[in-house]
Amino acid sequence: MVSKALVVGGYQRKAEEIARLGVDLTVFVPPAWQDRRGRQWVERQHTQGYQLRVIPIRFNGNFHLHFYPTLARELAKLTPQIVHMDEEPYNVATWLGLRAAQHIGAQATFFTWQNLYRRYPPPFRWLEQTNYQRTPLAIAGNQAASDVLRRKGYQGAVAVIPQFGVDPTIFSPLPDAVRRSDALRIGYAGGLLPEKGVDLLLQACAGLRGAWQLRVAGEGSERTRLQQMAVQLQIGERVHVGDRLTSARMPDFYRTLDVLVLPSRTLPNWKEQFGRVLIEAMASGVAVIGSDSGEIPNVIGAAGLIFPEDNEAVLRQQLQTLLDEPSEQKRLREAGRQRVLACYTMARIAQQTVEVYQQLLKAGGD
Repeated sequence: MVSKALVVGGYQRKAEEIARLGVDLTVFVPPAWQDRRGRQWVERQHTQGYQLRVIPIRFNGNFHLHFYPTLARELAKLTPQIVHMDEEPYNVATWLGLRAAQHIGAQATFFTWQNLYRRYPPPFRWLEQTNYQRTPLAIAGNQAASDVLRRKGYQGAVAVIPQFGVDPTIFSPLPDAVRRSDALRIGYAGGLLPEKGVDLLLQACAGLRGAWQLRVAGEGSERTRLQQMAVQLQIGERVHVGDRLTSARMPDFYRTLDVLVLPSRTLPNWKEQFGRVLIEAMASGVAVIGSDSGEIPNVIGAAGLIFPEDNEAVLRQQLQTLLDEPSEQKRLREAGRQRVLACYTMARIAQQTVEVYQQLLKAGGD
């Protein structure tokens, strides 16, 4: 498996679960991955049962152009039966990885979150179409991404599987007696970027009646503006904008919250692809509220609250309800935990991924 996402220690639990199911697994990751949220250095948090190998990366942070210059040589030495490019089909890394897999006679697959139809210019359009021909089965993180693959002409099978689940023993609730607070503890974790809608969350909180606190964890271009907005709204003393947290620190972050909000807004070139913080929070016994951007309603289901994108009034009313009615908080906490146990554990995602591997081996005649 080749995955820049697996630089995150918490995500490495999926690799452990895959290995536990009998797969002889090697995971190749870069030393770090850079995006608009900042630089994430590789962590070694869950590394039992498989090999985690760090290899060089070029054009770090460029989703289309990045690639791993030594990957073909590594694969030639390893001679795997399957090459899993945990990367989008339009990028150079996937094209080079699938070409290398073809040269050694390995079956291959790729992963896509791309839930908006985009017609890329050459050469990326050509890379994408070539990658479609090299893989008999693709993995899509959501149904919209599967639909995009079909619209772009992908003819192989598609398995719809979220990229990662959560470990419910790590993301677990505090007992009710421990979590009591005089104020509603509201949280957000993720990129501080325009599309994430944290400005809307500040505005909604500013109109709440009663005691509340807001804790924001993340990095991005909106940090300074959000801090200034909190002061302008006269809620600066109730709002804490902290740094991006490592995956190891996230369980403790969720345990400080009563409700997590993901107020994403769709832009012409982006809509929410999943919202991993939602399942982490639900597993941790935290009530969740999300906008109706992209995949959020499907992730939450009936286990949380949904509001129309950019609708400050509805979000404020939902927060006010949770502030005024602790019983509703408790109902949502319990429903969220049960939804994760049923649909979104790392063990479940790993099992579905191994089933993809088994289908690939059958397609190759092994």
